[in-house]
Amino acid sequence: MALTLQFSGRMKNPNYRRARPEYSQQIRRVFQIGFLGLNVWICIEFYRWVRFFEAGGGGLAPTRPPGVEGWLPIASLMNLKVFLLTGQLPELHPAGVFLLIAFLSMSWLLRKSFCSWLCPVGTISEYLWVWGKKLFRKNWRIPRAGDIALRSLKYILMGLFLYAVGSMSVEGIKSFLGGPYGVVADVKMLNFFRFIGVSGAIVMAVLVAGSVLVQNFWCRYLCPYGALFGLFSKLSPLQIKREADLCIDCAKCAKACPSALAVDTLITISSVECTGCMRCVTSCPAEGALHMSIAGSRAKVPVWIYAAGVAAIFVGVYAYARVTGHWYTDLPQRIFSDLVPRANEFTHP
Repeated sequence: MALTLQFSGRMKNPNYRRARPEYSQQIRRVFQIGFLGLNVWICIEFYRWVRFFEAGGGGLAPTRPPGVEGWLPIASLMNLKVFLLTGQLPELHPAGVFLLIAFLSMSWLLRKSFCSWLCPVGTISEYLWVWGKKLFRKNWRIPRAGDIALRSLKYILMGLFLYAVGSMSVEGIKSFLGGPYGVVADVKMLNFFRFIGVSGAIVMAVLVAGSVLVQNFWCRYLCPYGALFGLFSKLSPLQIKREADLCIDCAKCAKACPSALAVDTLITISSVECTGCMRCVTSCPAEGALHMSIAGSRAKVPVWIYAAGVAAIFVGVYAYARVTGHWYTDLPQRIFSDLVPRANEFTHP
């Protein structure tokens, strides 16, 4: 049936020419695996750093990898608020706020590229549903009413976090992050996974199972970080554009879209759910029918420029933070010697 539709589409469209090979997915996979590997290295180094202090902390401590602060989005939001209101860059967990600025900048300029090109959770989620599709020969799509209701959950979570951060004063944020709980928030996060309980294990198992069965289960329905990036992506000058006069109506783009967008019936795709993964562009058999473009123009954005933009923003923000001395948390070793072994004693203020 699909072959018949594609053939009839070609016959009806005299402008049809077969698309040349397009390498966006191979390039994106390199970014995904590279960033996932970076995060695995950060986790290993951070574990070594924590174990050093838990073992007594004798001698010179290993270097604490600042990149772990990228896993503290709430602390990063707090520090970003302080920075925007006072102009003061944080002394505690500064890398987190710079990483957040980088990811927000990507969303603003390059759609939700962080989610599909860099995010390690997004990468794992994608490989889970790809594996699930091979195992069960399909992924399940939740009916429209249920899908809309579930998608609202990530915006509710985002709203709760923004409200919590927005309701705190600058002095309240500084007191929170400067207290024992704030100093070892990253250690507490690590300990959650190291000493995960039954309830936590059940939740993780449900998320993994959901990700195997449903495309982008966590990202689509529960990730407040992705919800925030989606709102910023509405300001992006880039969008996926479908050229109706070149389209052969095969609907392969819609089938390939992990966000379940009706790419085959739209002229421009600028939804907050679009992650800029370009799977739709890769799947299109008609040359020029689908491409990334600058809004309001016919200018096409080659995938290598898009990829270079993602890399340039990330590396540029990182380099600025390093050069200006705002990347490492600079605290005396004795403070970590005291707090790290007792991290689980501290409760949320």
